[in-house]
Amino acid sequence: MVGYLFAVGGNTKKNKHCAYIVIGILQEYQGIGIGTLLFKALDNWASNQRIRRLELTVMKENLAGVKLYEKSGFEIEGVKKNRYT
Repeated sequence: MVGYLFAVGGNTKKNKHCAYIVIGILQEYQGIGIGTLLFKALDNWASNQRIRRLELTVMKENLAGVKLYEKSGFEIEGVKKNRYT
């Protein structure tokens, strides 16, 4: 296994349209399109599950991750200050 992506969906009527995602790809396999393929598969899955909102958290120093997420259509909605010290 060189990478993974999983989604945890909401379990109440008010948030069942949302899922929080986590992705990881081994460093030596980054930058060759695996993340893009995982996000395409996620989009198909989410559509079939009627999930309209996907959320994730990333450290702003993770430039490769931020670039991948933005390429995949994610937008920055906020910054958590003093979250990790």
